[in-house]
Amino acid sequence: MATRSPVSRFFASVQPTDIANMAVEEEENTPGLVVGRRGGREVQMTGTAELSAAPDTARVCFRVTSSKGAAAEARGSVQRRLEYIAQSLRQRGVTDENMTISKEMKRTANTYQMEAEVNVIFKDFEKLQDICNMLVEKLDHSVCISSPQFYHSPENIEKLRREVCLHAVSNARRKAQEVCCIVRQSLGKALVIREEEIKELEDQTESNCAPCSIQQKIKSGTIHAASKVYATFEIKGKERNKKNY
Repeated sequence: MATRSPVSRFFASVQPTDIANMAVEEEENTPGLVVGRRGGREVQMTGTAELSAAPDTARVCFRVTSSKGAAAEARGSVQRRLEYIAQSLRQRGVTDENMTISKEMKRTANTYQMEAEVNVIFKDFEKLQDICNMLVEKLDHSVCISSPQFYHSPENIEKLRREVCLHAVSNARRKAQEVCCIVRQSLGKALVIREEEIKELEDQTESNCAPCSIQQKIKSGTIHAASKVYATFEIKGKERNKKNY
């Protein structure tokens, strides 16, 4: 998974119990110190992060056709190539659950036309390229191979959402720790963590080449996610210098 450097923004507040009705606030994006009459002492943060994920799944269609005067001849011609394609796929680790085979017979004026398609789902893009290259070499023009269609599985999207949220929380806690160090406080446990915003955008890069390469297709299918979280952390108390005797 390709990543962008996480970006974080934060707002901090500290509420000691021994001082009341005093407040100093800074604009968002900079640390702010708030002193009030609350019963607890806490520091509040917003953290953001951005991550990206390339497609993890691709679909390719292998198509074979035959036109003959007799239906049996057309069917036999297609069936031989179809069996060779399916056998080649299985030998290279493609399971039957990732293959869908469809057949159709058409009658024209004086011929029978048999068509068959093998739709295959790939998770391994290197294997996809090897198989396509091999079938083009072995079957030449007797097979038509579609351009790969790359997309994201639901699991890939969910993984991206989790990771970008965790990065945002980590950024919020890191900044809270830095603020506490500056004001000589000790950061405690998280009291509140809330994801306020999650955005997903597809790569906007446009390519003028036709057709695009596999790497360019993967790049154009990349999804970028941004997360913003709000977190409140407990403040334990002021740090005290230890004297060495």
